[in-house]
Amino acid sequence: MSYQAEYIWIDGTKPTPLMRNKTRIIADGAEPGIWGFDGSSTNQAPGNHSDCVLQPAFICPDPIRGGKNILVLCEVMLPDMTPHPSNTRSACVAVAEKFAEQEPMFGIEQEYTFMQNGRPLGWPDNGYPAPQGPYYCGVGGEKMVGREIVEAHTAACISAGLSIEGTNAEVMMGQWEFQIGVLPPPAIGDQLWMARWLLYRIAEDFNVVVTLDAKPVLGDWNGAGAHTNFSTKAMREGYDAIIAGCEALGQNVEEHIANYGVGIEARLTGAHETARYDVFSYGVSDRGASIRIPWGTEKAGKGWLEDRRPNANIDPYVVSRLMVETICSAAL
Repeated sequence: MSYQAEYIWIDGTKPTPLMRNKTRIIADGAEPGIWGFDGSSTNQAPGNHSDCVLQPAFICPDPIRGGKNILVLCEVMLPDMTPHPSNTRSACVAVAEKFAEQEPMFGIEQEYTFMQNGRPLGWPDNGYPAPQGPYYCGVGGEKMVGREIVEAHTAACISAGLSIEGTNAEVMMGQWEFQIGVLPPPAIGDQLWMARWLLYRIAEDFNVVVTLDAKPVLGDWNGAGAHTNFSTKAMREGYDAIIAGCEALGQNVEEHIANYGVGIEARLTGAHETARYDVFSYGVSDRGASIRIPWGTEKAGKGWLEDRRPNANIDPYVVSRLMVETICSAAL
């Protein structure tokens, strides 16, 4: 019997790309191969030369359709099979291969906000909910909105075989988080993009929109980030390498900030558990620093660092590439 393969890709919308998808029916016993799409409808090609190619990069079971059906995350290629300009995975793969001997590994904490009718889910039509305080890792009553979507998404990620590590409610009402890792590049990007797609798709069934906006509500409300945990083999074996990694990140601040997501100046203000975007710092157990060294890492004398600057709307291929380039090249 034929099965369905959902081809998924990242488009060329700027400043923040969107995810696209379409279904291919594949004969029993056949494998999903390259496919194509109209790039003029996804901000990836002009109308008079519109063909773009989908090259399968990561395949997993489809937890929504079930059965033999699959999800196929693709790289976008030009017709000559060179990477499309919007394809950030290709450069990530090259850097991962270059520094493979240092064994870089990532875990990313993806924050997001549920929206409905133009406002965060659960917020009153006029005015605001109770101030931040009871929502983070909270339980009970009207304040914990969207949990049924979170549970469905978590189950779907597990069924798809993704490396989801956990979930929790975040500081603002209607805001949640899931974590993906621990994975090397480009797998960390593959699985985070796939987990995002599953979240968007499942939220459809609840008539809810998911936004990765860095500051979905202006004012005294937390923004949404994608705190990025990183280690190399040397960091997992000794503390000096962690300090060296922090120092290396401090030498390349502008490039990282420019690639850490749209709206970063609105989120990294120095308030709401952030460091200012134009000030670099690192410290042990310091959520007001650019880079936090977990207390357990200091105690053990080895472990990982957490870059707290990336926005929720990052491209994980870009962020993982930059962190590997900056830290691993400094270690040579």
